[in-house]
Amino acid sequence: MTVTAPIRVLVCEDQELVRVGYVTILSAQPDIEVVGEAADGRAAVEAARALRPDVVVMDIRMPVLDGIEATRLIAGPDVAEPTKVLVVTTFNVDAYVYDALRAGASGFLLKDSPPAELVDGIRTVARGESLLAPGVTRTLIGRYADRVRPAGASAKARDDVVRALTARELEVLVHIAGGLSNAEIAAELVITPETVKTYVSRILAKLALRDRVQAVVLAYRVGLVTADGL
Repeated sequence: MTVTAPIRVLVCEDQELVRVGYVTILSAQPDIEVVGEAADGRAAVEAARALRPDVVVMDIRMPVLDGIEATRLIAGPDVAEPTKVLVVTTFNVDAYVYDALRAGASGFLLKDSPPAELVDGIRTVARGESLLAPGVTRTLIGRYADRVRPAGASAKARDDVVRALTARELEVLVHIAGGLSNAEIAAELVITPETVKTYVSRILAKLALRDRVQAVVLAYRVGLVTADGL
């Protein structure tokens, strides 16, 4: 019988009551092990490097070092061995979410989400998937990217993306940016989920992206899609 190792989680939250709540909820799960806690961003970075958890649950507003910068140091593009980060915050603010995802987070949840969503979110991120609902991508990432996109630079960046991908890969990327799952993309394009998975892997490789979240952010950042559509 194969025994699957539990998902090792580091909880980073400056409010003790909230942090204890997370630890209590997660410790009750048979497939999750809380390996550490941190009450500020700097401690979070140090603990992540020392403990090498599978997933870091990260608050955005923390003392010493904010959660966005801590995420960049733990999961950012310049990190040799990045750790997956799930951002959990009370701040449903475009800039925070956009910056956290650009910093390397694999997804985010609001603190008022039900405990089951937190547990499922950790499992999702641990599997290497992103946690981005369609409404989040379009109303938060898309809207904020529309505001901060450099007018001159985006045209060239968009052209570079278009040249790098085949027509079908570009179509898949647009659907990813719309928040569709592989199964939903497969149904939309009338292909198999396995074929979609292959396209996604090719897109990430060609654009030098680490995961699906980075693909979503890139698509909005270069203007391939916008908050109002293509």
